[in-house]
Amino acid sequence: MPSGSKRRKSDRQIDFQTVLDGIAKAVKGDLKKGRVATYIPALARVPKSKFAMAVLCNDGRQAACGDADEAFSIQSVSKVFTLTMALRAEGTSLWRRVGREPSGNRFNSLIQLEYELGIPRNPLINAGAHVVTDSVVNRDPNGKQAILDHVRRLAGNKKIKFDEEVARSERAAGHWNAAIANFLKAHGNLKSDVDRVLDAYFHQCSIAMSCRDLVRAGSFLANRGVDQRTGERITTVRESKRINAVMMTCGLYDAVGSFAYRVGIPAKSGVGGGILGIIPGFLAVAVWSPGLDATGNSLAGVKALELFTTRIHKSVF
Repeated sequence: MPSGSKRRKSDRQIDFQTVLDGIAKAVKGDLKKGRVATYIPALARVPKSKFAMAVLCNDGRQAACGDADEAFSIQSVSKVFTLTMALRAEGTSLWRRVGREPSGNRFNSLIQLEYELGIPRNPLINAGAHVVTDSVVNRDPNGKQAILDHVRRLAGNKKIKFDEEVARSERAAGHWNAAIANFLKAHGNLKSDVDRVLDAYFHQCSIAMSCRDLVRAGSFLANRGVDQRTGERITTVRESKRINAVMMTCGLYDAVGSFAYRVGIPAKSGVGGGILGIIPGFLAVAVWSPGLDATGNSLAGVKALELFTTRIHKSVF
């Protein structure tokens, strides 16, 4: 039998529910570690004991464990969805305004932005996400709602909403983001009003979704740009490839190298403790655990994904 046939048979035989249940037990002790994102007051109250995982395969198989139906603030995971919108609207011209290289710095760093003259290193750090959000709101007078509608459609859940308390917390604590946006504006790399971009950005970060929602919303990236549930094409094959590549190299901020070494899949994290991971051609996986490590990524979540790719013998490497 050809090796490819063996691989496909092995894929079908994976008992994802057993895998997830085993991981939930294995990371239980790690839920006490890490620190929640205290700089956003609404996130500081989320118990570190929360944990959830969900998987959705291209063939429709799914599994979940823990608090997989509980909504949480997806924060920077939202950047994947606005990047999808901007690429669909602008195509490759978007890359004239934002780069595609890892930053090697904190997600909200101003250092590179200054000496690179207002061109963010990539679209998944805060500066790059402001440019991407600007691309969306500049084309749509109700860009904030368009982002929410896009996420709802991808997840197949009209009840997904902004967490207005989180959005208010983001704005109240958003002085650093305001500095980034104004710096971009000064360099001519924001077309819309700064306050309008920031309002849309704070709201997109406040979107509340469950792990089940998140894998449904991100599953098109595992399926060459096609929504596994509806058959709708969300992106071209090339755009899907490009988004996965940027997630692989930039999705975990200054921990991308360590994450690639340990986990080995494209992923995007958020300070709400969520991580969306993609195994192209196979599945989407999401994990949520609010306790963060020193780089702002979910401590137990990264470990859970490392166990996941190890136990199912799958990564992009």
